[in-house]
Amino acid sequence: MRQGRLKAAPESAVAYYHCVSRVVDRAYKLADPEVKTVFVRMMREYERFCGVRVVTYCVMDNHFHLLLEVPRRPDLLPTDAELLDLVGAVHSKMERGRVRQLLEMLRETGANDDAEKIKEDYFRQMWDVSSFMKLFKQRFTQWYNRQHGRKGHLWEDRFRSVLVEGAGEALAMMAAYIDLNPVRAALVADPKDYRWSGYAEAVAGKTSAREGLAVVVRYLKGEKGSGSAMLAVYRYWLYGVGEEQGERGGGGPMKRGFNREEIAQVLRNKGRLSSWELLRCRVRYFTDGAVIGRKTFVNWVFALNRKRFGAKRKSGARRWRGIESESLYALRELRIEPISVSGG
Repeated sequence: MRQGRLKAAPESAVAYYHCVSRVVDRAYKLADPEVKTVFVRMMREYERFCGVRVVTYCVMDNHFHLLLEVPRRPDLLPTDAELLDLVGAVHSKMERGRVRQLLEMLRETGANDDAEKIKEDYFRQMWDVSSFMKLFKQRFTQWYNRQHGRKGHLWEDRFRSVLVEGAGEALAMMAAYIDLNPVRAALVADPKDYRWSGYAEAVAGKTSAREGLAVVVRYLKGEKGSGSAMLAVYRYWLYGVGEEQGERGGGGPMKRGFNREEIAQVLRNKGRLSSWELLRCRVRYFTDGAVIGRKTFVNWVFALNRKRFGAKRKSGARRWRGIESESLYALRELRIEPISVSGG
């Protein structure tokens, strides 16, 4: 029996998750630009309904990455009118009207407890990473199968997730890792040129994408920032983990870093990669590390989930192998090929 997903403590005000899901058989079902466009539209609809924030994302041809900000369930829950607006974001006008009529009838007859039960059915689908991913992926599968005359599963097994610390280097590293996916895959030289990613959407002026990346910039600069100034800060991060180069907010070639053969040689010689070089690689810690962040954060999550681990294990934090950073730890120790020179 597989264990439940590692999640933040219930008392945490907000949690961050890197979620990855692949198409069954690794088939290139998402290669069509129109399919990607629908994917992003539905992602935004369920982002609003579930009360989460997409910090950034990248939709590749056979898989996708999402970095999600998931707040704790609020003490003050949506009113009837606010809930109906949320229902309308993901359901038809007919369904929204049905719920409205039902709530109005129950309120008018004094059956307030029954009305609250109906609302609770919706609230259980909100402010939770698993609910968001389940609802969104199911809805997209239904659309895709109708469009292509197919049946059955679209996604390979359940999605994978990594719990990411929101107050340290890990969040900014994860965001950059996601937005650099198309660069690692040699699809573009500059991440702004890959249309179906959070960074490219932000450059194009999409408010939701800019608001997501502002979360990362808040860590990098200690302030939220907005507009072109915020994007300049994030671009510097993408282009060399904080190293400013080129004109402010401008283009210029992507900082070269090591090529794949050079990276392989460094690893063979037991050398350590800088933060920039690791972002140019496929680093399994970002997808398989279970929890990543500073040592104190990883050990805190380990203590909260102590029963999941064997009695011989005394601590949770494991240093990343082959990487210079002293502030990145993972809960899962990857003994085999933690770093790959392939993209994805």
